[in-house]
Amino acid sequence: MSAVPNLPEEVLRVHPVDPGLSHDSLLKYKSDVSHVEHAGAQRTGQSNGITHYPETNNATVPKQQQQAAHINPKATPQWQLHDRPIENQRPVRVIVIGAGYSGVYCGIRIPERMRNCSLAIYEKNAGIGGTWYENRYPGAACDVPSHSYQFSFNPKHDWSSLYAPSWEIREYIESTARKFGADRFVHLEHEVVGCRWDEAEGKWHVRVRKGGPEGEVFEDVADVVVTARGNLNTKQWPDIEGLGSFQGEVMHSAAWDEGYDFRNKRVGVIGSGSSAIQIIPKLQQVEGAHLNCFIRSRTWISPPLAHGVQEKLGMGEKFEFTEELKQQFREDPQAWLDFRLMVEADANNIHAVTLKGTPMQQGAQKAFEEGMKERLKKKPEYFDWLKPGFAPGCRRLTPGPGFLEALVEDNVSFVRDRIRRIEPKGVVTEDGKLHEIDVLICATGFYASAAPPFPVTGLDGHSLKDHWHTRATNYLSLATDRFPNLFMMLGPNGAIGEGSLTMMIESTGDYILRAIRKLQRITSSL
Repeated sequence: MSAVPNLPEEVLRVHPVDPGLSHDSLLKYKSDVSHVEHAGAQRTGQSNGITHYPETNNATVPKQQQQAAHINPKATPQWQLHDRPIENQRPVRVIVIGAGYSGVYCGIRIPERMRNCSLAIYEKNAGIGGTWYENRYPGAACDVPSHSYQFSFNPKHDWSSLYAPSWEIREYIESTARKFGADRFVHLEHEVVGCRWDEAEGKWHVRVRKGGPEGEVFEDVADVVVTARGNLNTKQWPDIEGLGSFQGEVMHSAAWDEGYDFRNKRVGVIGSGSSAIQIIPKLQQVEGAHLNCFIRSRTWISPPLAHGVQEKLGMGEKFEFTEELKQQFREDPQAWLDFRLMVEADANNIHAVTLKGTPMQQGAQKAFEEGMKERLKKKPEYFDWLKPGFAPGCRRLTPGPGFLEALVEDNVSFVRDRIRRIEPKGVVTEDGKLHEIDVLICATGFYASAAPPFPVTGLDGHSLKDHWHTRATNYLSLATDRFPNLFMMLGPNGAIGEGSLTMMIESTGDYILRAIRKLQRITSSL
């Protein structure tokens, strides 16, 4: 836009304008517009009242018309107005990687709010749900309140528990995808194995493997790629000598054998993160089972998030909603909304726990210590084995209802020594002891690398893995330089330590959507 007021855009495109021009000069320029109109300018019903020149209809202004209209002969067609509607959006193809919460949101909003967009969602698993499709171990559940772990536009009023089990979350994601039509864009058992930016074309070439590890690999081409993979999707196996030599059953927490019978089995569990904390209490209750828990890392075991809500409702240790309360939520939308706001306010109010030295953090540490000691009072020495050397909030809080109580039971052994190796019959620790087991569970989590496990190549052959080798630099956790038109849902530092993660997903998705629409408008006018 020019600093000169009230100057028609037609004149700006024909004459270079000096903001210091006199009023008489401006009148002359305005007069030129009427000459241009008489010399062949067109007004059409689709033009919204804007004067268009023949160039916009793929014509060339004859030289005599340029002279008659006093048009600068040096002007070129690229500076003329194009005969296109304001919302003329060029066709684009978008590839979304992953069909969990983030991918499903993209599958809903992109076709809902965009035109001329071809969409494909590639999901490596055999079903929709992302991490909630994969994690089916006993005790798998959300550790934040269910009512703040859902989409704003598709409320679920009848969650079975304040902390929904994985199967219920998976069903919610699947039903949302069906209800809003996102499932029609999802290609199951299609794993993205590489992305390469072609600068000459201005497109991403995405390699996809169909049908499992031995499946056919094909290439898809897109204008935009959105990674909606999340951080909990690439299993991390422990790097322990002899793991492959074990003769019993071996399973990862994210690849659970739901048909395995744990009764009367000697069970080894490696890990002390969120998965192990949920698995151990459930397996401890299995008839005849004995657990050897190999715990190396220390962690704070906090009360359940939104513990205040639990107390207000008098829900007890099972956190289950009564049928009366679920019916009230179904019949009274305001009661449901008030409850959700209360849950989110309770979670958001703990942010100061993550700030070093604040009264809330100091108070939380004292409360955690007292709570852990109380729950471990049958074997008080366990507290010193578990207490971390860092303050609460340095790592994500792990509530773990029932975990500490399970550790002190007679059929559970807390093994502190590091693992030296694994042998056919069991686990050998640093003290030389062989712990014989029938089944080994690796609750060792996921690769937390910011870059995807597959190669992503941007401008000048630049690798995303190398780009983020020392620090995952990014813009708003959703884009990074040297990788045009590559967007990330919940990219580096995009997750939050408290509050509603789904609200972050929706906000990020909406931003990406606006960026793609702007891309359509800008490139359609070039």
